[in-house]
Amino acid sequence: MTPSRWLVAIAFGGLVILAAAFWYLMGPGPLTFAGAETVQLADYKESNPTGVPAELAQSDPVSRGRYLTDAADCQTCHTREGGVPFAGGRAFKTRFGTLYSSNITPDRETGIGAWSPDDFLRAVHKGVRPGGAHLYPAFPYAAYTYIADDDVQAIWAYLRTLPAVRNPIPANDLAFPFNQRWLMGIWSGLFNPDRRFAPNVRQSPEWNRGAYVAEGLAHCGDCHTPRNALQALNNRHKFSGALTAGWRAYNITSHPVSGVGAWSDEDLAKYLATGHAANHGTASGPMGEAVDLSLSKLTPNDIRALVTYVRSIPPVASPNFPAVRNEVAGATPWSGVDMSPDSLGKEVFAAACAGCHSWTGTSPLMERATLIGSRAINDPSAVNVVQMVLNGSPAGSSSPNSMPAFGAGYSDAEIAAVANYVTARFGATASAVTPRTVAHLRTTT
Repeated sequence: MTPSRWLVAIAFGGLVILAAAFWYLMGPGPLTFAGAETVQLADYKESNPTGVPAELAQSDPVSRGRYLTDAADCQTCHTREGGVPFAGGRAFKTRFGTLYSSNITPDRETGIGAWSPDDFLRAVHKGVRPGGAHLYPAFPYAAYTYIADDDVQAIWAYLRTLPAVRNPIPANDLAFPFNQRWLMGIWSGLFNPDRRFAPNVRQSPEWNRGAYVAEGLAHCGDCHTPRNALQALNNRHKFSGALTAGWRAYNITSHPVSGVGAWSDEDLAKYLATGHAANHGTASGPMGEAVDLSLSKLTPNDIRALVTYVRSIPPVASPNFPAVRNEVAGATPWSGVDMSPDSLGKEVFAAACAGCHSWTGTSPLMERATLIGSRAINDPSAVNVVQMVLNGSPAGSSSPNSMPAFGAGYSDAEIAAVANYVTARFGATASAVTPRTVAHLRTTT
């Protein structure tokens, strides 16, 4: 082959590789799976899927804005531990460094009090703040871009009623080149569709409402959908689960084993509204916060719409995730898993866990403390088990009971041992957590 032909072959191969990379990175949109039979909102003949539920339509503007703010889960991210709600400063630890959420109270110097309504709309839809600086996609503007303009303005109106809190936010601590905000403009150009929700005429009004809440306001995919190499959502595996803030957000597709396909509508609705469903487990970590500060405040009709939408997500099988085990364990410490010759896990369980969870895994104190059937206990990675032991589960409005944190009282080796013990005793497959894994998870929360 002549040199010129070699150059042509190399150039062609490079173009093929670039095209394949572009195809992989871009991927489908979050609603592509449902088909392209969509219309502009003004042309939709059924009930409007945006705004507040019909039963709240006659409420005052601030109440409507509060409902949408809750549905968008704004308080969770914009409140640091022990801080004033919406005053920002919460740290988000990523592999690229640490980001801090902004103050969205009406304070003119450290919050958004000097912003105009159009400034707020541009930030929510386009990820650009006043002055032209691009926001990092930890703020989920690629999902919020689907929120109707009127709903964004209602959220703005509600935020304006909050007390102005002076709270200077620490500077982000990101490694180069991730500390270059202008790069986020390129990211946004690739992955932010910058379009409002368009109803699908092939789907029911309830499905469209559920899609609007799930994809726009509640931005479920930001936790439950894995990401590609450029940290955009990989919707080829939509809702199939991902690691978020050191916790595992589980598969919520319609797959009967890996996902929630085998759950009843009642169980799924109860889990979303209260954070617990018998024989399935209790929401903790980021999901627990989402339930407490957002989902638990939705109306029953909106919860049913979410269930309808989630049911429609195509099934995706998660690798290495067995069928959940529902058998009750033996009633004495000597029955079941021995973990010999190392009995450390059993010793820790006896000292710290058995009183609430019991040796059978069925709590005599409260249903939420039952381990049998819990997805976290049946996850061979045991990530959420470790995080629960480390950080506990604070009581909230949707969960009056709490689990204390044991991270300060037990070593990495002890926590690894008890995680492996409970997954072996109460789950389908024993985990193999190491002290090193525990040490790493301590730094990710």
